[in-house]
Amino acid sequence: MPNTPLYKEWTVERPELPEAEAISTDGVRLRQLGLEDYEALFALWQRAGLTSLRPRGRDSREAFARQLQSGVQAVFGLEQDGQLIAAVVATHDSRKGWINRLVVDPDHRRRGYGTRLIAVAEAWLRQQGIRITAALIESWNEASLALFQRQGYHLHKDIYYLSKRESADV
Repeated sequence: MPNTPLYKEWTVERPELPEAEAISTDGVRLRQLGLEDYEALFALWQRAGLTSLRPRGRDSREAFARQLQSGVQAVFGLEQDGQLIAAVVATHDSRKGWINRLVVDPDHRRRGYGTRLIAVAEAWLRQQGIRITAALIESWNEASLALFQRQGYHLHKDIYYLSKRESADV
């Protein structure tokens, strides 16, 4: 079986990360999110239908604060008329970057916002010195899989994902 995991290797020059706050021609503002955005972000995750939310564990406000303070995670969002309409979490372990929780509000899909946020996450990871980026995508999420593949990510069918959890909330 060919070695085709869902990752992207970097061989291009490092582009600059978009400004912390930038407004596009369609009136959508990009900015880095902080702890003050937690409630809006969690509500967006719910609207977008994320099935793996753990509000008493890894997705709690306290866990989110810890993750932001770690220095290895950044969260970017797109806002329109003051409402958070899309977001992405970029994180790394110092050797591999991860794009997590890429979400677009159902009323704002198919406008290129997911693609825009993947590019922002990749740029931030490159600034951290990361040259390989990966994403875990649930098997039922064909739209997300297709989006990442269009961005140059490769599917590895020969890798198993295993986890060990202290509780169902983590």
